[in-house]
Amino acid sequence: MLLGVNHNTAPIEVRERLAIPSGSLADATRTLVHQPGIREGLILSTCNRVELVTLQEDSSESDGKADLLRFLHEYFSVPPGEIQPHLYEFREREAVRHLFRVASSLDSMVVGEPQILGQVKESYTVAREVGAVAGNLEGLLQRAFTVAKRIRNETQIGSSSVSIASVAVDLALKIFGSLEGKTILLVGAGKMSELAARHLIQQGASTILVANRTQVRAEKIAEELAGPKIHTEAIAFSDLHAQAARADIVISSTGSSEKIFHASHGQHFLQQRRNRPMFFIDIAVPRDVDPGLNEVEGCFVYDIDDLQQVAQANLADRAREAEVAENIVSKEVDKYQQRLQSRDAVPAIVALQQNAEAIRVAELERLQSKMAGLTPQQREAVEALTRSLTAKLLHPQLVALREAARSKDAE
Repeated sequence: MLLGVNHNTAPIEVRERLAIPSGSLADATRTLVHQPGIREGLILSTCNRVELVTLQEDSSESDGKADLLRFLHEYFSVPPGEIQPHLYEFREREAVRHLFRVASSLDSMVVGEPQILGQVKESYTVAREVGAVAGNLEGLLQRAFTVAKRIRNETQIGSSSVSIASVAVDLALKIFGSLEGKTILLVGAGKMSELAARHLIQQGASTILVANRTQVRAEKIAEELAGPKIHTEAIAFSDLHAQAARADIVISSTGSSEKIFHASHGQHFLQQRRNRPMFFIDIAVPRDVDPGLNEVEGCFVYDIDDLQQVAQANLADRAREAEVAENIVSKEVDKYQQRLQSRDAVPAIVALQQNAEAIRVAELERLQSKMAGLTPQQREAVEALTRSLTAKLLHPQLVALREAARSKDAE
């Protein structure tokens, strides 16, 4: 069963209340699989989605959903009534399809972006480490990774793909026209911030300021981004508000649970900038920038949901490749279901083969006295003959068992 919310079903105000920092993912996953009725589980938490993938003891729809709703309510302290209107639910075949689409970036805000597969793999790694993933989900996730790789290799869906960070850069370009000579402040030195910086440099930004709670990390990113025509500087996080006015564009992507920039900062920044406009692109969930800052004349704030409008412009170019990818997903779902059906028949097949082999061996032992005069070569010939006859006699029954398993699933 898969239960979740994403950028299509829930606004950022809801998603940020369910967001799980990477450092808390292991604890959340352990808590999930300790819920009654849940055997295996995985949590995918990104800026655009929070999804629970579970294997449950009870096939009852109401009970299974109730277990997950209770987890969401208790772990996040969010009333069920505030979550339910935004939830989607998939079971069995449709859950497999959804997971394949997510891993392949067909369900992303920006179709074709490459980050989601790494995020699914990270969730999988954490789930394995805490013992939340075993045989059933293990096989499903490994197949999802294979499907995502196949789509990346066989389609052009990722050839012009952009991440949320690069969409933010597109927005900056629309605002400024050119980034030549602009100063960019990156708040948070994670993967998203670093990716944004590299896109900005490609577009002509010449000064990159980096602020991070861990100064060593900020210095490392600044050093990696520096170049002959690129000036970079790591600033102390404690000096963030004193230094921020130097930047034309602030891209904030931290894991802070509290706002970093408030409406009260706006006038102070603009005074220092002599009323030159200042743009904030907030790609963090929970948000780093108070929406009220957008009310200050000269300050412009865009959060991750605002970026979706820019992302839509890229969808038309990817529509054809996405259609090809969707066909691959459909075929892979069918193949996965067939494997499950065949696996259901395995115990009966093994039992039939073992029983037939026991009968064959018993009959040969019963005839030992009559075969006493046979040479070793003749004995080997008899052995081979009986094995061949047994296999041929079993073949129709084995085929029937496999077909019966497929027919049962189809019903």
